[in-house]
Amino acid sequence: MVSTARSRLNNPPRVLLAKLGLDGHDRGVKVIARALRDAGMEVVYLGMRVTADQVAAAAAQEDVDVVGISILSGAHMRLMPRMVDALQRHGLRGDADGHVMLLVGGTIPDGDVEPLRQMGVDGVFPVGTFTGEMVDFIRAGLSGETP
Repeated sequence: MVSTARSRLNNPPRVLLAKLGLDGHDRGVKVIARALRDAGMEVVYLGMRVTADQVAAAAAQEDVDVVGISILSGAHMRLMPRMVDALQRHGLRGDADGHVMLLVGGTIPDGDVEPLRQMGVDGVFPVGTFTGEMVDFIRAGLSGETP
């Protein structure tokens, strides 16, 4: 599914995590950052209250394989299309060598999972998802398997 120069060279996956919008709750994303680091991934955490353009620019600059967005505010259906567009504008979505995996987690109702995937989100992780499931999803996606 996702093919990057980094994953082909067997380097540790680089994951950028951020909180879009005005959501001020960051405990969960910090737990995820720790779990990904413990799994051998390099993690860049941009923090809270960042814009989609800031995330996409940082993803390009940091040469990441994965962008993970945490949203607990319920604004995922409004913010994630902006994130997909920003990644496309920065050349991080599309061809196999420039495709950065996009994940979203947080307070996401079951009915929003498929629409998020249809708009271009690769993985959706509602509250309560085990961190090991996220690690497995990332590894599978970066190795070319269908997660």
